[in-house]
Amino acid sequence: MSDVNKTIQKWHASFRKGTDFDSWGQLVEAIDEYQILARHLQKEVQSTDFTEEQKKTLGKIATCLEMRSASLQCTQSKEDFKLEELKKLETIIQNILTYNKEFPFDVQPVPLRKVLAPGEEENLELEEEEEDAAAGAGSTEAFPPRAPAPQGTLLPRLPSEPGMTLLTLKIEKIGLKDAGQCIDPYMTISVKDLNGVDVNPMQDTPVASRKEDTYIHFSVDVEIQRHVEKLPKGAAIFFEFKHYKPKKRFTSTKCFAFMEMDEIKPGPIVIELYKKPTDFKRKKLQLLTKKQLYLHLHQTLHKDS
Repeated sequence: MSDVNKTIQKWHASFRKGTDFDSWGQLVEAIDEYQILARHLQKEVQSTDFTEEQKKTLGKIATCLEMRSASLQCTQSKEDFKLEELKKLETIIQNILTYNKEFPFDVQPVPLRKVLAPGEEENLELEEEEEDAAAGAGSTEAFPPRAPAPQGTLLPRLPSEPGMTLLTLKIEKIGLKDAGQCIDPYMTISVKDLNGVDVNPMQDTPVASRKEDTYIHFSVDVEIQRHVEKLPKGAAIFFEFKHYKPKKRFTSTKCFAFMEMDEIKPGPIVIELYKKPTDFKRKKLQLLTKKQLYLHLHQTLHKDS
């Protein structure tokens, strides 16, 4: 079986898992599954395995998954997207390579800025440095049009369970020497196991609230989407700092930080910043700078006794 067919099978299994959770009333698990699958489908925009038309269809399926996810999170949603409607997409996922009918819903693919693969980012580092130098020298060249700033995809806190602990992380600020030059900065938060595999759906913060000297301030709460006791041994919470590169028209990861399980404790924490590409397996870590610049967080633990 080809790699593409294996990928499609995984998508189908994930879709069935999500709709099963949904029909059983396990809404938190359904939302998780839908959002993880939507992310995977959105990543195919950069793949060479599918035609442009197929990518458009995958993007529309991702939109429907996000719409159903939003319906489950908000009972007052005006544009309720029902489970029965979502189930109509199952055969499209299974037959994506041969599907040539009109998409059953009037939706648009989720608009994504281009996010480069780690290898591509490394190749562009020199160009980025030149671009940053030009910006610092007061370059007046007009920027090309760009996509709207991300509004964030933060999720609500999970329901409490007796004896279980939930973690809220307030991202306070990040220290960077060129903080003032970062355009539309935001953070992507993910929880990965030892092999770098997603444990929870990824979340994006809204664009940072303000910049001040060498700091970018976020002041935003992120609810970790799994009880602390249920996080796998050796897991880590990752924070990827991203910003928009106008001349290249893509969103770039500038640096990353992570927190390990033994660092989960109430109160403030300051963690080091590492050079990209993000190393989810934590094998080859290089500090971003020798300067005293860090990511500042505040942890709150909620325990239902």
